[in-house]
Amino acid sequence: MRRFISFLTVQSAAAFCVMAPALLAAQNALTWDQVKAKFEAANPVLKADAANVEEMKAEEITAYLRPNPQFTLSVDGTQIAPKNGIWTPFKGTTEQPNFSYLHERERKRELRLESAKQGTQISQSQHVDLERNLIFGLRSAFVQTLQAKAVLTLAKADLEYYDKIIEISRQRFKAGDLAKIDLARIELQRVQYESEIEVAIVNLRQQKIQLLLLLDDDRMPVDQFDVTGIFDLGPALQPLDDYHQIALDNRPDLRAAIQTIEQSQTNHKLAVSNGSTDPTFGAWYTNNASTNNPNGSQTLGLSVSIPLRIFDRNQGEKKRTLIDIDKSQHAEDAAKAQVFSDVDNAYELVRSNIALIKPYKAQYLDQSIYVRDTVTFAYQHGGASLMDFLNAQSDYRVVQLAYLQLIGAYMTAEGQMNLAVGQEVFNDN
Repeated sequence: MRRFISFLTVQSAAAFCVMAPALLAAQNALTWDQVKAKFEAANPVLKADAANVEEMKAEEITAYLRPNPQFTLSVDGTQIAPKNGIWTPFKGTTEQPNFSYLHERERKRELRLESAKQGTQISQSQHVDLERNLIFGLRSAFVQTLQAKAVLTLAKADLEYYDKIIEISRQRFKAGDLAKIDLARIELQRVQYESEIEVAIVNLRQQKIQLLLLLDDDRMPVDQFDVTGIFDLGPALQPLDDYHQIALDNRPDLRAAIQTIEQSQTNHKLAVSNGSTDPTFGAWYTNNASTNNPNGSQTLGLSVSIPLRIFDRNQGEKKRTLIDIDKSQHAEDAAKAQVFSDVDNAYELVRSNIALIKPYKAQYLDQSIYVRDTVTFAYQHGGASLMDFLNAQSDYRVVQLAYLQLIGAYMTAEGQMNLAVGQEVFNDN
């Protein structure tokens, strides 16, 4: 009984060792949403740019700070030589501590803070725009990985199908129903299927490595990393005007351009405000024991200093900020035109790929299977030549592979549409 239990234990352990790689791969098969979440949490480029947004927030604190008051201590009247032989160095010394403060007028602090906050908003929009572009590259790599998996699956299925043909052909040869040269040609053709599998394996591993690089996860073995998702047509296209409106509402680069106009207008107001006069108020206390007034040895004083802005009234900065408003408005017009162009191009790519895929799904895929199976059956029964059989096999592979490539191009075009409108309007994974 103990031997039997030990045997079962050894068999279970061996089975686990065989199944462990598959279990690990299954555990690490990530969907698109999981890949995207992992990318957003780990990508160093996004992290560095997020730190830039935090720096801009810190600038808001600096912008709203008040001017520091000034403290001055003056000492005068100290005797440096005896008079009439009498040495009293500190008897006539005057001490005068002075405090002064620059009073900013015309809402300078408030406008600086408003401009700094608008700068933070621009930085946040630019961060979202950077993420938008990086996500497009990530989705393209994800789709290419799904395509590589589909191509590998197709190659393995083709080899499995062809091995059955080889086995049937060997039986026909033993029965004297097939010439040796025809059997050799059929067996020789197998090397092409083996080559296609090896190429597909290498391509899949390369796509996984590229995806892991984008995820900044070089510690995970490639064999334990996998992705999963729908590799097929997605939802139907909406009218083009709908995508235009979604893009106008969501594109972060367009939002940043609009926010830049608002900041330029605030900066002009600040330039006008900086052209105003800011008085400096001062107050001091004096202790002068040598004053002629015996009751006035300790005195207080007040002052106000008003710059006379006769020549410098910040004219250059006022003009520069006015020009900057016009420049920002032109940049916003250019950004809006780019949005429409991006949406139009992406829409056409998606539409054309759908138009190419539909006949494959409606006709060509089934026809390629029908022709392959029919010619194969006819060849096995002497009703078709070896060349017809090989051509039917080749045509089937060409049609199936072309379909997978079209699906990959379509899903990449979906990603481009997501990029163009600024949000995921296609998320079929």
